Amino acid sequence: MARIKWPVALATLFVLLLGWYVLYTQEIVRALRADAGTLTQIFAEVQQGLSSTDPAEEVDALFRLQGIIIESQVPIIQTGPGDTVYAVRNLPFEVDLETAEGQDRAREYARSLDALHPPVAGSGFSSLHFGDTPQVRRLRWIPWLQVAGLLLTVVVGLTMTRYQRRVEGERAWTAMARELAHQLGTPISSLQGWLELLRLPPEERPAALMEGEVAGGIEEDLVRLERISHRFELIGRETELGSLFLQSIVHDLERYLQSRLPRFGPGVKLSVDVPEALPPVKGNDVLLTWALENVVKNAVDALAGRGGRITIWAREAVDPGWIEVYVEDNGPGVGADIRDRIFDPGATTKSGGWGVGLALSQRIVERVHRGRIEVLDTRGGGATFRVRLPLADLA
Repeated sequence: MARIKWPVALATLFVLLLGWYVLYTQEIVRALRADAGTLTQIFAEVQQGLSSTDPAEEVDALFRLQGIIIESQVPIIQTGPGDTVYAVRNLPFEVDLETAEGQDRAREYARSLDALHPPVAGSGFSSLHFGDTPQVRRLRWIPWLQVAGLLLTVVVGLTMTRYQRRVEGERAWTAMARELAHQLGTPISSLQGWLELLRLPPEERPAALMEGEVAGGIEEDLVRLERISHRFELIGRETELGSLFLQSIVHDLERYLQSRLPRFGPGVKLSVDVPEALPPVKGNDVLLTWALENVVKNAVDALAGRGGRITIWAREAVDPGWIEVYVEDNGPGVGADIRDRIFDPGATTKSGGWGVGLALSQRIVERVHRGRIEVLDTRGGGATFRVRLPLADLA
């Protein structure tokens, strides 16, 4: 299944909301400009009426002024004594003021307008009840729609995040189970082979095979099984960290790999450069050895079939309090298509791999040891992994 691009989906939703907000603000600006134009027209008509000495012109100015107000689409209801409705303008419904039903409906709508704006006293004993323009009524809902949109974004984001975490967790557990089965498979197959040999009659066993060799082989496979089970037991719980010397861990790893390189990667040369004077780091020897072993095996896989060189070296970091371990190879390097997800469970370029080794290394280094593991840019080919580990507190 293709990986769902949740960040892209969230970014798209955010852009849509941003565009909506821009349109919303433009609508507000347009409505305010229209109101300013209407007020200017009213001012012009008032000025013309005040400056005119012709009564007919004054009446015409008042009619034009009334027309401007009516064209503004402001709902207006004029009532008189006894709450009688005399006139209505710009109501959202048709009403016949000659009927009792029309009067009741107009008065009810007038009371709803009074809840928003207090009525204005008119000529005589009349009152004017007015409401908002259609633009204002539309704008009144937009903030609520914005809030709903933002809440929707939050809900969708949280849902996507939870779903992504669940998918990542399932992928990690699946890869972990496959890795466990893969690591258990080799010693179990070897034990089955020893068992088949023991079942053979003594005269059918290989002449050069002594019982002591069989016992030694079984013991070695049992030690490997114990080491595997201990590793997976530690990865799933809180681990106590102590003071470790990297040179001891790396040299033990070197001895382990040197005896297996002819089978793991023919033509691959391994060299180690870890000064004896390096201060100790804070860590767990079993898990840290496992993390480094996975990184080196990744380099061995990159050199499979072509041969090459792998170098493990360590130095004190420029910033105090850290030791940096580097694993370099002169293989094909890390492709751009997998570089950003190389530590994700299941990410692998091998046809038969589970892609969990580097994910385990990252978990061990960063979650257990509070360090950092990353792939560095390497010029001229090859790959370089850097592992940063905190120094032990010797106080």
